[in-house]
Amino acid sequence: MFIANLFKKSPNYQITVYEKNHSINLEEGYGIQLSVNSVKLLNKIEFNKFEKNKKFNPDKINFYSIKNLNKICDLNISDFNSKDCKYTTLKRSDLVNFLKKDLENLIKTNHSISKIDHANQKIKITFKNNEAFECDYLIISDGVFSKSKKLISKNQDQPRYNDTLAIRGMIPSSSNIIDKKNISLFLGPNFHYVIYPVTQNGNLNFIAIMKYKLATNEQKNYSLFNDNNFIKKILDNVPLEMMKFLDEIKELKIFPIFVSDNFFKIKNNNIHFIGDAFFAFPPSFAQGASQSIEDAYELFKSIENNTEDSFFKNRVSKTKMVNNRSKFNLFAFHLSSPFTSFFRDIFLKKLVKSKKFLEFYLGQIYKS
Repeated sequence: MFIANLFKKSPNYQITVYEKNHSINLEEGYGIQLSVNSVKLLNKIEFNKFEKNKKFNPDKINFYSIKNLNKICDLNISDFNSKDCKYTTLKRSDLVNFLKKDLENLIKTNHSISKIDHANQKIKITFKNNEAFECDYLIISDGVFSKSKKLISKNQDQPRYNDTLAIRGMIPSSSNIIDKKNISLFLGPNFHYVIYPVTQNGNLNFIAIMKYKLATNEQKNYSLFNDNNFIKKILDNVPLEMMKFLDEIKELKIFPIFVSDNFFKIKNNNIHFIGDAFFAFPPSFAQGASQSIEDAYELFKSIENNTEDSFFKNRVSKTKMVNNRSKFNLFAFHLSSPFTSFFRDIFLKKLVKSKKFLEFYLGQIYKS
């Protein structure tokens, strides 16, 4: 929807957004983090005028130990802010509503794709309802399990379960949480969770990542994650310290995390993948949404400038950087040995105050 907004502003393009469901998903509540690299791009479609009471600008990331809830250190993410580009947290549904408000007449729902023919100069898309559509460019953004990608690659490129589960939900403002004004990151053995505000009135988003092995048949059984007995089994494995406020979490959902191992390059320079359809990495660097927005903007500019052949190479380079940091974060957050955790905390205290390190580790991502 972001790239559709960019194209809509230009008189040189006619665009259509096809959605397989009967409506755009507007799950109320669940939060999303936008670092300054994506806020800068969203401002090109007037995100700077977005309602202030529906977003939040945390100043810090506070690191805590799950075991004793002692604070380890804090990282001042506002150092990367500028006047109009600030680290932002908000509800996913509010961001989606902002992106779709100018696209209402361009979105066609109930269009599930069944065939993509790109042998000729024009790209022909056929849908399950037997409708067909021809276009000059096809931009695929249908997630980590991209059906369109499967059709084109003939199932060559499949996501992999990375032995982690995500537990997410909302915590009401009435909760007695340590810090309701910043991002709180709790580190523990094979488990970490993050709590952050999504509105000015104190509503909080909760997301936890747990190491958990699933059998192959369990990975494919999506109904399993709606089974109360299975959910109870998962929750019985969370750290005791988290149990204290588990009952406060509303709209709790559990889902497996799948990641990409490879980049799929199609020979047709008029077909492109963005977002998780391009590459999905672990959610431990909070860059999923921001990198999708970057994908969209860079693709838009490459089509505008007739440099589509360089888009793939440029995005692979940036995505590898983010993926490596995401994997390293997951490893560091989940250290299980008290000995290694002790030294991790010492290093963390030093690194979060090192301008040189932060410029390298975060600045290379946030300032692009």
